[in-house]
Amino acid sequence: MKVIVCDPVSPKGIERLQQCPELEVVVLSKRLSEPELLPLVKDAVGLVVRSETKITRAVMEAAPLLKVVGRAGVGVDNVDTEAATQRGVVVMNTPGGNTISTAELTFSMLMALARKIPQAHASMKAGKWDRKSFSGMELNGKTLGILGMGRIGTEVARRALAFNMRVLAYDPYLSLSRAKALQVEVVELDEVFRQADFITVHMPLTDETRNMINAAAIARMKPGVRLINCARGGIINEKDLYEALKSGHVGGAALDVYETEPPPADFPLRELETVVLTPHLGASTAEAQENVGIEIADQIIDFLVNGTIRNAVNMPSLDAKTYQAVRPYLLLGEKLGRLVAQLAPKRNDRLTITFGGKAADVPTDPVTRSVLVGFLAQTLGAEVNQVNVKSVASSRGLLVEEIKSNEETDYSEWLQVAVYSGDQEISAGGTILGKRHQPRIVRLFGQPVEIVPSGVLCLFNNKDRPGIVGYIGTLMSRYQVNIASMSLHRDAAGGRALTVLNLDSVPPDELVAQIQKDPDITNVRIVRLENHNENH
Repeated sequence: MKVIVCDPVSPKGIERLQQCPELEVVVLSKRLSEPELLPLVKDAVGLVVRSETKITRAVMEAAPLLKVVGRAGVGVDNVDTEAATQRGVVVMNTPGGNTISTAELTFSMLMALARKIPQAHASMKAGKWDRKSFSGMELNGKTLGILGMGRIGTEVARRALAFNMRVLAYDPYLSLSRAKALQVEVVELDEVFRQADFITVHMPLTDETRNMINAAAIARMKPGVRLINCARGGIINEKDLYEALKSGHVGGAALDVYETEPPPADFPLRELETVVLTPHLGASTAEAQENVGIEIADQIIDFLVNGTIRNAVNMPSLDAKTYQAVRPYLLLGEKLGRLVAQLAPKRNDRLTITFGGKAADVPTDPVTRSVLVGFLAQTLGAEVNQVNVKSVASSRGLLVEEIKSNEETDYSEWLQVAVYSGDQEISAGGTILGKRHQPRIVRLFGQPVEIVPSGVLCLFNNKDRPGIVGYIGTLMSRYQVNIASMSLHRDAAGGRALTVLNLDSVPPDELVAQIQKDPDITNVRIVRLENHNENH
């Protein structure tokens, strides 16, 4: 079985592959373009890449024997995972290989900000002896705010606790029990802003986290706060950061990632002495590069020789017949998970998936994973996938339960997803309709509805009064928002109703505010059921 190593991987990783007698290993001496790569892959069963070589649909089509693509690193932007899934090719990455390196860089940045080490070094190199300008501060007793308590955020917290820092953690999916075990305090975002002396970001770049640290957020922070970003460029708004540094409200910043990489020559933050900049070095240690090389080699050997899948980022293997049976539920489950995630409180203890009717006969594990991907991707974005999603949920302290029900309903096959936060429950149920296996949401908050689970939803409660539907339609048309379909359920004539609108576009904030002004309308919420998160 031929495995082609397309990008530079650690020698120990290559050696690991070469030691496997079942594999023929070909190491390319330079990065090849797509046309150069096509004739070489015709008999390859495995490809190993880092971030340079692009494994496109055309490359896969030229490789009829291809079974696995291994990415030595985290991001799989250079691999067409959709094409791989369609062709039954497993795409693997190594999400844990750079955890310690990135955590250590973050803490180095923290200390550099506290003691002004880079600035003092530059002064000494310039022949100066200036002790007064570089007086710093101790970390002992200071408060560190960590935004995102995944693998890297957790490691940063451990190091901060060793320095006797108080650690405040903001993570929508971190349970109180997990936080207690980590010895950190779970707080809301505003509390981090209000109390933290240092704030470090460890979240993926998603629609929710883009520009999360902007002028409005910075204004709520303590004067003199110091900010660190070794996660993803774009989470901190660089223009707003520049202004806050100039004014002195932010006492310093340390960045390893940027909105544009590399930053332009006239990048404004370069001119400020209170800023520490590094060129995306989070995973740039000999140990991290060696780790990911060995990791991906072991994963590919396990898969090709033993049939074991680890750290796949696309669909776990199912035979064709089983996949066709379960496929409609995967889409329905992902949409239900995405829906309840946007309606439930941010911090939840338990998520329950109930399989009823014919749905109780399909393999539940891939459906549960699809529900969790939809639920967790709202905040974690591309960090979650079909394979790692259960461990991600567990690391956040989210208990996941599967239930098979023989309850008789109006539908021959159905799923229900319920999420619990203390005594509060948010639930949604769906079914599969017709020969075309179309998913529908048929229960919401325990009330019957019929919703096409796609695009944008506008939900609200309203008094059942004549003319309210026309009133909403008029408002929508005024803002050029088209209503694709509507579902309305009332408890009694003239009573309370739940109205759900499928919209062709996201309504502007002014329109939502206008709807909320009506005294007979409450709980206006906008839900996006498509995946708009970036893949990193």
